[in-house]
Amino acid sequence: MSRFSGQTALVTGSSGMGLATALRLAREGARVHLCGIDDALNAKARDAAGDLSITVTKVDLTRDSEVESWVAEAARPHGLDHLVNAAGIQTYGDLSTTTIPDWDRVMSVNLRAFFVASHFAWPHLKAKGKGAIVHISSVQGFANQRNVLGYATTKGAVHAMTRAMAVDCAPHGVRVVSISPGSIRTPLLDFGAAQIAGEGGDPEEVLAMFGRGHPVGRIGTPEEVASLIAWLLSDEAAFVTGTDLRIDGGLTAQLGV
Repeated sequence: MSRFSGQTALVTGSSGMGLATALRLAREGARVHLCGIDDALNAKARDAAGDLSITVTKVDLTRDSEVESWVAEAARPHGLDHLVNAAGIQTYGDLSTTTIPDWDRVMSVNLRAFFVASHFAWPHLKAKGKGAIVHISSVQGFANQRNVLGYATTKGAVHAMTRAMAVDCAPHGVRVVSISPGSIRTPLLDFGAAQIAGEGGDPEEVLAMFGRGHPVGRIGTPEEVASLIAWLLSDEAAFVTGTDLRIDGGLTAQLGV
């Protein structure tokens, strides 16, 4: 497959859905620039990339100058065709237990960084007059679990930001879409499962419980999310913009009682 031959894509987040997306796009011919803040995860991403055209760079997405430099370096040879904002963090807490530093941190990574990366990528995308931006949101932008106030707020905001960006970018040939995964087997979900299991518990049983909450009876994989993102970035989705696509195994289609 070579849907992205000759194209350059930026992907934030060097594990989970970000890494799976980078691998998928590179296998279909794209030059991929992947960034992450964790040295160990970046090293694993480089190993996973092998001979594929994936450049992995350490970038702190909360530092605007680092994001600007990363985007400029990636765009220098061939311009930019696509951006996938996949990086994210999870914080826990309700109105009384969410600390202000935690609130600021999750807003910075899960929302502000999406804007900042898009802001710096925009002149290069506009110059091409085509391409797409995909933001990874969450089903928690629609309905929420308890104790995730900050995280859920960012995901709902990503939906609104997607619509606003899409309306502004459409006259220049650039599409903007968000996707909302349900439970996907990523390091972030593994960490959450371990937290719920607690000392002596079985995180795998927690993950199985998550899966049983989806009508399809299981959690999803990063590769399944990457397949959707690849389609959205391709010309096959040329009429898709300003919307959110749920990839949640039917989770938000069912009633809780």
